[in-house]
Amino acid sequence: MSRKRTDQLTRRQVLKTTAMTGFGFWVAGCQSIHAGVPSTKPVSANEKLNIGFVGVAHRAEADLEELAALKNVNVQAVCDVNSTYLAKAQKNHSKATGYDDFRKMLENEKGLDAICVATPDHFHAYAAYHSLMAGKHVYCEKPLCRTVGEVRKVTLAAAGNKRVTQMGTQIHAGENYRRVVELIQSNAIGSIYHVHVFCNKSWGTTQRSAGTFEVPKDVDYNLWLGPTADRPYHPDYLPANWRKYWMFGSGTLGDMGCHYLDLAYWAMDLKYPTRISSEGPPPHAEFCPRWLITHWDFPASNGRAPLKLSWYDGGKLPTAHKAWGVNPKWNNGLLFEGEKGALFADYDTYKLYPEDDFAGFVAPKKSIKKSIGHHKEWVQACIANDPSATTCRFDYSGPLSEAVLLGTVAHRLGQTLEWDAANLKVTNNDKAQELIHQPCRKGWEI
Repeated sequence: MSRKRTDQLTRRQVLKTTAMTGFGFWVAGCQSIHAGVPSTKPVSANEKLNIGFVGVAHRAEADLEELAALKNVNVQAVCDVNSTYLAKAQKNHSKATGYDDFRKMLENEKGLDAICVATPDHFHAYAAYHSLMAGKHVYCEKPLCRTVGEVRKVTLAAAGNKRVTQMGTQIHAGENYRRVVELIQSNAIGSIYHVHVFCNKSWGTTQRSAGTFEVPKDVDYNLWLGPTADRPYHPDYLPANWRKYWMFGSGTLGDMGCHYLDLAYWAMDLKYPTRISSEGPPPHAEFCPRWLITHWDFPASNGRAPLKLSWYDGGKLPTAHKAWGVNPKWNNGLLFEGEKGALFADYDTYKLYPEDDFAGFVAPKKSIKKSIGHHKEWVQACIANDPSATTCRFDYSGPLSEAVLLGTVAHRLGQTLEWDAANLKVTNNDKAQELIHQPCRKGWEI
């Protein structure tokens, strides 16, 4: 499936498009960067998709094994900065070439068609952006990137290069989400004015143990840092606790927000909020909070009334949870409030309230077809070279990720933000731009 690419954009073209303004910035930008770009012919269904994997352990291992199990996938290359993890992946996929440096993999593996990015958040943008600019299809774990500015660059690079993309919100493929979307869009609880989203996880900290620590022998820490500023190794950072630090992640909201807000975004056809506020512990320059409550205001759109979307983590719940009589054990999920009632939903369950009002309720006929699988959907779309065939492509999951990350910016600034999505700017606080766009380490720019 190796083929020479003739439809890449230059970095300057993408950055120029990022700066476009006005309500039509998204459509106009896509039309501009698509102009004169030839399409790559679809691949025969008998051929295999050659994939390179950036990250091979933990969540990345799950992506690797799910994709490798598909008959039309070839694991061509695997990459990880941890030599122990890499050795295991190569043992399980003996024909794959191993790399510790993503840059070398992208440069040397000429036959790659697609890249799966499942690294800590701070590396998402670098790997996804450069893969897209090299003409590769991209699957990237959530959130799409670590900063709002990075998300927008990656989203535009995907559109401009006409690549097939998918963000790793795997639950989007579940049957329950489909049934809930049908209920909401069939007006089962009337016009919705507030959606509450809650998660009892807590990725936060208030301290880091003191001391000087040696880097594990099987970790290339410099490569692990990648685009982020240089800092001494600390065992709190990896393999998983990086989520507690703004330098690498974005707390519980960054970890779980895309999974749960995804249902609200899908059902309510959301895009960009105009106002974001947050409450929680006093913000810290380095540590993510142990709990957070965030609110987004969305303007009326496409016949939908203005909407407030709220997030609660670290064990916090909305007062509406008890007011509607939701089972106290259901402390992860969403509560849609509408003029005719409310609907609770999580990954596997939904329930309408007040229960007496919905006794004998008949759900609408199924209209959203069963998913073939989140990973399989991406692979088949790549083989067909059809960027529109994935349900969590970056033009959908990009705005979702931006909203999630804007929630963390509001917390860190301790102020309600007025958001101009077209210009990628907080209009009431110039300091916010330092968090919207953060510099990359020299040699790791996007």
